[in-house]
Amino acid sequence: QVQLVESGGGFVQAGGSLRLSCTVSGSIFSINNTDWYRQAPGNQRDFVARTTGIGSTYYADSVKGRFTISRDNAKNTVYLQMNSLKPEDTAVYYCHADLRRVGSVGYSSYWGQGTQVTVSS
Repeated sequence: QVQLVESGGGFVQAGGSLRLSCTVSGSIFSINNTDWYRQAPGNQRDFVARTTGIGSTYYADSVKGRFTISRDNAKNTVYLQMNSLKPEDTAVYYCHADLRRVGSVGYSSYWGQGTQVTVSS
């Protein structure tokens, strides 16, 4: 069973920082893309950041310059460093990965359960 578990969410005032972590566990053969999405109440789940299997990164315009995604492949852990946080960043943040399980042929998509980030003014 593959699991993605997020941590690091919490309460922070505007201008502060948080670092989210997502640890992937299970019988993993390889991990390709790893992503962060977020969803505020009543909204769609929106793309935030992505890092590819070869280390390229992509960001939503709303977080570019403030957030940094990274990955520690030895630990199968993805991070999202969030700086200069704004109240508009308040959402549940979800980790996502495209990965190949041991014994499987192709890549599959997996989601974590989310971690709440609340930014107060």
